[in-house]
Amino acid sequence: MRHAAPVLAACLQRVPEQAEAPIVVAEQARVAIGDEIGGLLGAKLCLMLIGERPGLSVADSLGVYLTWAPRPGVQDSARNCISNIHADGLSPEQAADQAAWLIREATRRGLTGINLKAASPDDLLEDRSPRARLTLAKDRSP
Repeated sequence: MRHAAPVLAACLQRVPEQAEAPIVVAEQARVAIGDEIGGLLGAKLCLMLIGERPGLSVADSLGVYLTWAPRPGVQDSARNCISNIHADGLSPEQAADQAAWLIREATRRGLTGINLKAASPDDLLEDRSPRARLTLAKDRSP
């Protein structure tokens, strides 16, 4: 809850062409709900902001998941994740910089996931704090 609004605002500043995209708020959701919603809306791209589960090392951490052509059944290897957005990790501005690059490249190349990660510029992948990282999403959905 603490980091979602600043990350979203910073993302919209960096990719203003996405400002008219629908925003859906779901409680107790998992990454795969974006596939369902994106499929129903016919979305080309889905950006999910999801708080980390309680009990993890940083309870107020936020993750951003990006999926090209979201629809039920998308494999997690087709997603990108920016994780560890919190006070001692990645800042909302740093996360938005990474998300904006991923959004532009996903739109240009028509893909997300391992193939997009492999093409990421080094300055966006470097670790800017002890816990900040850009990683391939792990399956957190049923």
